[in-house]
Amino acid sequence: MPSGFRIDLTNQFLIAMPGMADETFAGAVVYLCEHNEKGALGLVINKPIDIKLRKLFEKVELQLGLDALGDEPVYFGGPVQTERGFVLHEKIGEGTLPYNSTLSVPGGLAMTTSKDVLEAMAGGGGPRKVLITLGYSGWQAGQLEDEIGRNGWLTVQADPKVIFDTPIDQRYDRAVGLLGIDPRMLSQEAGHA
Repeated sequence: MPSGFRIDLTNQFLIAMPGMADETFAGAVVYLCEHNEKGALGLVINKPIDIKLRKLFEKVELQLGLDALGDEPVYFGGPVQTERGFVLHEKIGEGTLPYNSTLSVPGGLAMTTSKDVLEAMAGGGGPRKVLITLGYSGWQAGQLEDEIGRNGWLTVQADPKVIFDTPIDQRYDRAVGLLGIDPRMLSQEAGHA
C-alpha cells in the first residue's frame, strides 16, 4: 500500500469546503462508492444537469416504466467519463447483485454502470430509489488524502436520506449538518497550529 493510504472513506460524503479552488467541485457533495489503496471513485449528488430521466431513457431507446421518476434530473457525477451513465441505487435483496456491472457499497447502496438496471426500471421493476449521473469523480492513489489534508474536503458517514429524500438545494447543508455543525460556520481558511 502507498504510504498515504490510511483511511477508508467508502460510503462517506465528501463535502467541498467553501474555499474549494476547483470550480467543478465548488459546493459539491460527493458520495464515495469506493476508496482503497488505488484511489477513490464517487458521484456528485447535488449538481443536476439539464436532462430529465425520461429524456435519458429515450436516448438509450427505453421507456421509463415508473412515471414518478420521469421528471427527476440526471446529475453531473463528476468530470470523468461524462458520456457514461452511473446509477446509484438501493440494493435489492441480499446476496448476488442482479445487474451485470454493479459495485456493492457497504451500507446498503450499490452503483451500477450496465444498461440492465435501466432495462429493469423501464419494465417497472428495478430499484425505486435511484440517482443517475453522467460521469464520475475519481482520484488517484493518495490524491484525495492530499486534498483532505489541504482543507479541501470535509468527510462524514453518508446517509441515504440525504441522497434520495432531501431536496437538491438542501443536500449540502444536510450533509454538513451530519457533522453537527452549522454550514454558515465553515471558513474558507485552513487552520494552522
